[in-house]
Amino acid sequence: MPNFYNDTPQFKHYLSHPLMKRIVELKERGYADKDVYDYAPMDFEDAMDSYDKVLEVVGEICAQIIEPNAEAVDHEGPYIKDGRVAYAAPTQENLDALNKAEMMGMAFPRKYGGLNFPMVPYMISADIVSRADASFQNIWMLQDCGETIYEFATEEQKDKYLPRVAKGETMSMDLTEPDAGSDLQAVMLKATYNEKEDQWYLDGVKRFITNGDADIHLVLARSEEGTKDARGLSMFIYDKQEGGVSIRRIENKMGIKGAPTCEIVFKHAKAELVGARRMGLIKYVMSLMNGARLGIMAQSVGISEAACREAFEYAKERRQFGKPIIEMPPVYEMLANMRAKTDATRALLYETCRFVDMYKVLEDISKERKLTPEERKEMKYYSRLADAFTPLGKAMSSEYANQNAYDAVQVHGGSGYMKDYKCERLYRDARITNIYEGTTQLQVIAAIRHVTTGTFMQRIREYEAMPVSPELEPLKRILSTTAQRFEKLVEVVTEAKDSEYLDFHARRLVESAGHVVMGHLLLQDANEKPELFRRSAEVYIHYGQIEVVKNHNFITKSRIEDLGYYKPDLG
Repeated sequence: MPNFYNDTPQFKHYLSHPLMKRIVELKERGYADKDVYDYAPMDFEDAMDSYDKVLEVVGEICAQIIEPNAEAVDHEGPYIKDGRVAYAAPTQENLDALNKAEMMGMAFPRKYGGLNFPMVPYMISADIVSRADASFQNIWMLQDCGETIYEFATEEQKDKYLPRVAKGETMSMDLTEPDAGSDLQAVMLKATYNEKEDQWYLDGVKRFITNGDADIHLVLARSEEGTKDARGLSMFIYDKQEGGVSIRRIENKMGIKGAPTCEIVFKHAKAELVGARRMGLIKYVMSLMNGARLGIMAQSVGISEAACREAFEYAKERRQFGKPIIEMPPVYEMLANMRAKTDATRALLYETCRFVDMYKVLEDISKERKLTPEERKEMKYYSRLADAFTPLGKAMSSEYANQNAYDAVQVHGGSGYMKDYKCERLYRDARITNIYEGTTQLQVIAAIRHVTTGTFMQRIREYEAMPVSPELEPLKRILSTTAQRFEKLVEVVTEAKDSEYLDFHARRLVESAGHVVMGHLLLQDANEKPELFRRSAEVYIHYGQIEVVKNHNFITKSRIEDLGYYKPDLG
């Protein structure tokens, strides 16, 4: 029987990473839950066995229910019935299957009905779901909003809402508005506090809200009258059971059609404040968005995996000029690059997840006891890496998902343009990944300071110190030369001491960092599992080398005065 977990051995490789032992021991607090919950692990091996079994179930449901339903979901889509959103029948079947298998609230602590999974196995499940149907990922993955409730809400709010999510209720994050897309400081949905009732009320419109008729919403709203910037924004929980919200319409999207994207109207809707006033955008949305960006990374990798497999299978079967097209150099080069980009971004995804796991769990422990000086240093180290790698990963994985979906259509030729083939849907689904939860341009803005302050270069030096087998030394030397070019680029741009010049070249600098980082990650993977990763390491490291050379040639030959040629003539 098909299983999307078992047919991808890379997953078990990432679960067995050396850092996982420490992550799991910290997450499980020395396996203290074994005396309270009969399903809690007794030790590390038991925990890994639990992850393996759960992911097998996810892989089975995805291969046997969600993926076969994907085409029907794409055609049928959600609709409005009696003023509320109704999922397509196959979407509801998908939800019911995962809820029955108790796959909601996977990362929540057990006291709230969750499985207490670290980020790595949780994102493996998201990777698998996205391969099956990227649109369904947008419904199922929004359970991650519960992490924001767990981190910042009161104990009463946690007890009220998190068990409901774990039992299958859906969530949404209501951020954007008609006049506030990427610029969330412009959010104007009004939050009013009634002192007599000790109650907050929300009034206004939200737009482009994924799963906008969910059971539980996290809403960004303006709580401070007279303000126009981030300091006037707070975070709220809206409970659908309270009423006061109507669905104006479901947006007619290019792709991910199974997930309802709604324009919603709040009319004096009751809400609960999360955390402190004025911290909605400054603190809580930033945390929420970083979690969502990890989810988009997983979604992008899942789409890339699906595109790779579709293109490969078609190329084996399609014959032209008397032979299968997979034997033709232009085609097999394209397929090799698709696989390399998929493996590279998956390696980056789980490296980022490990960083997030480490700093998040130490941060959580700090609420229970005082951290040791070594633990505080460790938390700071991994927090910085997570802050750097999350925007880098979101940018690179989403851009590659788009490239891989594009190439899958190209391999199919004219057939790829037809709705009879899955790659056409993948092409449409992929397009949103480098737009929502912050466009690639915004990810570059978030990542560039880690280029200029040396975060990436420091981590690259750490990768360079890791040993590899003698047969991989030539690849390591290529990466060393590529890293030197990257370092030179940073020097050239920063020495100009011109912010506009830095902004102009920021994307080239960030992408160059990504090529070196992903090259090293694949090199280490190939050192451990050459049968799984050697081909991709060879292809990607050479690909990244050429891309950095291109960036090097462009930047070293450019001048600040050249920016004038790119600026629009507004006269």
